[in-house]
Amino acid sequence: MRISTHFRSLALGVAGALLLSGAAGAAEVRVMISGGLTAAYKALVPEFERQTGNKVLTAFGPSMGTTVNAIPVRLERGEPADVLIMVGYALGDLVKKGKVVAGTEVDLTRSPIGISVKAGAPKPDISSAEAVKRALLAAKSVAYSDSASGVYVSTEMFARLGIADAMKDKARKIPATPVGEIVARGEAEIGLQQISELKPVPGIDIVGPLPPELQKITVFSAGIATVSREPDAGRALIRFLASSAAHDAIVNSGMEPIPATATN
Repeated sequence: MRISTHFRSLALGVAGALLLSGAAGAAEVRVMISGGLTAAYKALVPEFERQTGNKVLTAFGPSMGTTVNAIPVRLERGEPADVLIMVGYALGDLVKKGKVVAGTEVDLTRSPIGISVKAGAPKPDISSAEAVKRALLAAKSVAYSDSASGVYVSTEMFARLGIADAMKDKARKIPATPVGEIVARGEAEIGLQQISELKPVPGIDIVGPLPPELQKITVFSAGIATVSREPDAGRALIRFLASSAAHDAIVNSGMEPIPATATN
C-alpha cells in the first residue's frame, strides 16, 4: 500500500511539474530587422528578455533589395518570423502582399540621413543644399546605401541638386553593408546613410545631418508576420519598443521616437 501511494504521489508530482513548466514556458520571438533601428534594438532586447522571460532570435537584413539577407527575400525563402522591423513603406508593401498581418503595424522611429567621412579627414561644409552640392562635386568618391536613404539620395537628391550626371561615375550603391565601413576603409570619401546606421561604425566621423532643405526622414515600423507562431509575444515586443522604456536608447542611436498610438 505504501509503495502504491508513493508511486501515485510521484506521478502526480511529475505531472504537476510538467504542467507548471508548460504554463511558464518562455516563447521564442523571431525577429527580422533592418539596419536603421539595430543599435537601439540590440540595447533594448536584453531588458525585454529579462522582463518577459521570452527569448528573442534575430535575423538582420535590409528592408528592400534582392540580396540574400534582404527581409523580403528571407520571407519568400520561407524563413520563420514573428516580428518584422523595417522601413515603414516597405513594411506597408509586405502588408499588401499578405506577408504582414494588416492592422499590426506600429511606427517606432524617425531617422534622418547623415554624411560621414573617414576619421580625421577634413569635414566639408554641409550647412546648406548648395554647400552639400559643392562637397559632393569635390569628392572623388561617394557611397550610399541600397535601402531607403540610398534610394532617395540616388533617385531624388542628386537630381534636385542638378548633379545626377556628375555622380554617375563616382557615386555607388553599397549592398547589404554599412556605408560607414566603406568610408572607414578609404573606399569612399563621403558616405550618406541614416545617422543611426553610421554611429556604430568605428573609423569614421559623422559630419552631421543633411540640411533641412535636403533632408529625408525615414520612418521605421514594426508588424507581425503572417507566418508568426508567437503573435502575442511578438506584439509584446513591439509594445516594449514603442514604450517610454525605449526612449533613451532610441535617442542615443541617433533617431527620434514616435509616441505610441497603437494598441496592437
